[in-house]
Amino acid sequence: MQNQNQPIAREGYPFICLFGFVTLTFALLGWSCLTLILLALTLFSVYFFRNPERVIPPEENLIVAPADGKIIFVGEVEEERYFKARVTKVSIFMSVFNVHVNRVPCNGKVVDMYYNKGQFVNASYDKASKVNEQAGILLETEQGQKILFVQIAGLIARRIVTYPVVGDLLQRGARYGLIRFGSRVDIYFPPDADVVATLGEKTVAGESVLGTLS
Repeated sequence: MQNQNQPIAREGYPFICLFGFVTLTFALLGWSCLTLILLALTLFSVYFFRNPERVIPPEENLIVAPADGKIIFVGEVEEERYFKARVTKVSIFMSVFNVHVNRVPCNGKVVDMYYNKGQFVNASYDKASKVNEQAGILLETEQGQKILFVQIAGLIARRIVTYPVVGDLLQRGARYGLIRFGSRVDIYFPPDADVVATLGEKTVAGESVLGTLS
């Protein structure tokens, strides 16, 4: 999959190059004010698409955070697409200042995927889980447990990028996609998982432990 060993996610190159080119053009024209504005946009694009390395915890059966950000929901919900039951959901909100490269929460095989077009309401609102544009991955572990994680576009996010395809074997902590410019990731745990995530907790993708599979 893409972006496994790159300091800047490749999806950011078009933005960085565009802003950099326009910055250079304005600088050559002597337009100082616009040059500074475009330089700031160029540097912010580099910052936004940063792709740092992470230390993945080695213990078996751990479920790690798929995204950097803040946990804005922990609780039971009715998941109607796959589980068709009440399961625990954890929602992580990513501001524009968080790393937006997403990581696989646990080892497993991609058994299904879906993509829904939708709205772009503020990703911090709970209704974003239902009405916003989103892409979900259903992962099955070697023990047959299933876990669902969903990338959800936000207020100004306009593109969700997901690398895996059905049948891929994914490793915990591997990069699997990103969402541009503010968004959230929801993760639905199997019924027998021990969830330790807490409301308001700050997460680090690939490192913060959200729960354990039995």
